[in-house]
Amino acid sequence: MNSLPSIANALTIAGSDSGGGAGIQADLKTFSALGVYGASVITALTAQNTQVVKSVFPVSPSFVTDQLEAVFSDIQIEAVKVGMLGNAEMVNAVADYFSDVADLKMIIDPVMISKSGNALLSSSAVNVLKDKLLPLAYLVTPNLPEVAALLGEDEPSSIDEMKASAVKLQRLGVSNVLIKGGHLGGENSPDILFDGNEFIEFHHARITTKNTHGTGCTLASAITAYVAKGGAVSEAVAQAKEYITAAIKAADSLNVGRGHGPVNHFHNIW
Repeated sequence: MNSLPSIANALTIAGSDSGGGAGIQADLKTFSALGVYGASVITALTAQNTQVVKSVFPVSPSFVTDQLEAVFSDIQIEAVKVGMLGNAEMVNAVADYFSDVADLKMIIDPVMISKSGNALLSSSAVNVLKDKLLPLAYLVTPNLPEVAALLGEDEPSSIDEMKASAVKLQRLGVSNVLIKGGHLGGENSPDILFDGNEFIEFHHARITTKNTHGTGCTLASAITAYVAKGGAVSEAVAQAKEYITAAIKAADSLNVGRGHGPVNHFHNIW
């Protein structure tokens, strides 16, 4: 019987955020805060802060494959979080590598649209994501604009429409779907988890703060951490939701930049 190590290992595949609030940096902070050892595969370098992304320098897909081979040849990975991939070649490289990895628990945060509404993933890359990567995933965690981009439909505008979209996404081959409803507006921020059989609703009061940079990355990496530690998907999502909610509540205790600052990943430690 293959037992888990005393400290679980998780991997993040994402871009680097020089401001430290999202991407690889947010993922590794979250892993550490939740008692999981984090390894990383970097897909792009960004020059950004809390106010602006100045430039993006993509890593070559072959180097991403080299990083994956280096990690998996030496480290037992219990769960993988996939974030920013950027283009079809990168999505192909990641999908091709993991197509031969058995019993993989992959959590995909489909970084497709920026907060300003700009596309971060080309249409060709979206098609590869749907056809090759999502069928390998244990969980996908899109927000409402990303749901619309994945399905080629209007954004869901109600919980019932979120549930209908979750069923459609699950039919693409992913095992579980978590649709984040923060874009619905209102006093509450509802999320819907669908495991192919039943829906679970998560409701949290909306928190008033401008410091929400990296919330999507942080939620997905928190779920990854709890899955790496052996949690079932519903349990992992519930615990991750509690973590990100507390991290947002504590965000204003940080003094990072003059724009949209990060959440407080170490609220339970500092």
